[in-house]
Amino acid sequence: MYEQVKEKILNAIIEDLENDTLVLPSLPEVALKVKNIIDDPNATSTQLAEVISSDAALATRLIQLANSPLLRGAKRADSLNMAITRMGNSMVKNCVHSLLVKQMFQPRTKETERRFQLFWEHSTEVAAISFSLAAMAKLRPDEALLAGLIHDIGALPIIMRAENTPELLENEQVFDDIIEEMHTRLGKEILRRWDFPSEIVAVAAEHENMTCNMSPKANLIDVVTVANLQSYVGKNHRLSETDWSEIPAFAKLNITTNYDDFEFEDEDGSINDVQQALRG
Repeated sequence: MYEQVKEKILNAIIEDLENDTLVLPSLPEVALKVKNIIDDPNATSTQLAEVISSDAALATRLIQLANSPLLRGAKRADSLNMAITRMGNSMVKNCVHSLLVKQMFQPRTKETERRFQLFWEHSTEVAAISFSLAAMAKLRPDEALLAGLIHDIGALPIIMRAENTPELLENEQVFDDIIEEMHTRLGKEILRRWDFPSEIVAVAAEHENMTCNMSPKANLIDVVTVANLQSYVGKNHRLSETDWSEIPAFAKLNITTNYDDFEFEDEDGSINDVQQALRG
């Protein structure tokens, strides 16, 4: 019975995806406006600030992020304009996308609310760790933040679909298995439709491919792969038993693969600060 239910739902999702009828999350309007302004060479930082300030919670969290230990300057950014100046347009765009992910879905059932909360907590943890790892690897922290936050975005269409699919709501194992089997494929499709950079799309597609080794130097896939695995340390999850010594990403980032000795350092509170800014 379990296999029949699982196969039925999987086939329906795949069919809808291939027929372009699968309901996928959309970027919030303010994110699209920010992208359009940043892509306009004649736009000003004042115009950018006006768009962002239309969402008071977003503006507050962006300032909070600008004052996190990894971005903090000599002086505290007390205004949105100061935060934008400190971060630069590209970082602002990536951070706005990151901060708005939570608005993409409003659960209507207790089970989908629970699932979405777990998704969000994990995503913010991976994003915060990715932010810190990227800074140490001399990669762009804002890109890693966004990549970490949306690495599991492919789980969202499944959670959304569950609200109208009793078999998913009533069978936790089927729900888990379908997310596990489909989230990377769906994530790749969502980010392609959002016209995200290929490097970010690749993270959604490849972050659970432990043998992925696309370049000799560390890249965003490596950062998020490691951050994802580190987030599961001490937790009951299938990836918590992964042998880190066989994963190229750890060597490229020069991070210990001794699971027993692992302890993520957050002495300056940067990971916690970033995570809190994302969670709001």
